[in-house]
Amino acid sequence: MSLLIQNGRVIDPANGVDQVQDLLVVDGKIGTLDQKKDANKIPTINAKGLVVCPGLIDIHVHLREPGRTDKETIESGTKAAARGGFTSIVCMPNTSPAVDNAGTVEYIKARAREKGVVNVFPTGAITNGLKGEEMAEIGALKRAGVVALTDDGQCVQNNEIMRRSLEYAKMFALPIMDHCQDFNLSADGVMNEGYWSMTLGLRGWPNIAEDIIVSRNCLLSELCDWKVHMQHLSSAGAVRILRAARQRGAKVSGEICPHHIVLTDESLKSYDTHFKMNPPLRTQKDIEALLQGVADNVIEILASDHAPHCSFEKEVEFDDAPFGILGLETELGLFLTSLVHKKVISLPKMIAMFTVNPARLLNLDRGTLTAGAPADITILDPDKEWTVDREQFASLSRNTPFHGWNLKGKAVATIVAGKIVWQE
Repeated sequence: MSLLIQNGRVIDPANGVDQVQDLLVVDGKIGTLDQKKDANKIPTINAKGLVVCPGLIDIHVHLREPGRTDKETIESGTKAAARGGFTSIVCMPNTSPAVDNAGTVEYIKARAREKGVVNVFPTGAITNGLKGEEMAEIGALKRAGVVALTDDGQCVQNNEIMRRSLEYAKMFALPIMDHCQDFNLSADGVMNEGYWSMTLGLRGWPNIAEDIIVSRNCLLSELCDWKVHMQHLSSAGAVRILRAARQRGAKVSGEICPHHIVLTDESLKSYDTHFKMNPPLRTQKDIEALLQGVADNVIEILASDHAPHCSFEKEVEFDDAPFGILGLETELGLFLTSLVHKKVISLPKMIAMFTVNPARLLNLDRGTLTAGAPADITILDPDKEWTVDREQFASLSRNTPFHGWNLKGKAVATIVAGKIVWQE
């Protein structure tokens, strides 16, 4: 099966390409134009005025299956990813049961083959049951096909267990990804600790609860000489600590999510639970530090932390509502609007943060348009203006604070292994 994409602005940061040219797909792989023997017989897409890039990768997605298929399934989650322009997603292990054994990994992979429309790369738990008490069988998880280890929202609190986990993860070449939260310091906080938590009478979740775990991870990364990736950074202190560690040569990296750079803790003044997330929305000062971290390459990866919840779960008192919002179908537009159109970074750099950078971190054979690579391709219109309508989402859930927002920039086609899986 062949496909010819014509006249698009091809941006491939892995190979330093940024020019208007054609792109050929042959048998599900990226081809070379000299393989184009009879262009009249090849299906074509006219991408004039559009950007053609490697398929986008989201390394922080909650698919909820197995266990909570009322919130999301592998089928609905991958359809949401395709609509958002993502050809690959990395799913978190906080399912029920948790992904702490090879059997659950095999289940996710089988369901993804059967129902998924994009690539699904599972992560495995660091500890059994995400309880932080004893290491999971890391070798078995590696053999089953996980691409990283994380306890996700249940950050490992025991520093000795975290150290030994890094040592084992290094033996199996599995990066550690960590949700950075000291539970003693964050206690039962439900929003950022500061002016607005005092004003609203809600319990605060202070920056230091994030900063101290980021610092711990940087030190352990240096001790063990292995990769630790900080998930969904939200605080100025975390950026400062990460910057210093990277300057020392530590094998550490970080990601940001769109909600942490477009919303502040003031957004919670209406007590709308759609703005309740973990880590919490912080201050404009924190946003400025995050943006600076993106601009100077301290933070190299963009992600969504896509966290679907049923409507009835959010329609409760603020303290009782679960943390988390949807992200797959809005994150590209939010990042284009807030990073590229506001000239924080260039379009090629944003694409690198969604493609080659996460692929390198997780050793994925994706994120490039090199000849012979899997033909995972995203076509986007960086100037397309559109309005978020949660009722049109492919996700089973509707928990987004961005309903009705006007955004600039959108994916218009998603291609996986040479097959168009979504097209506007």
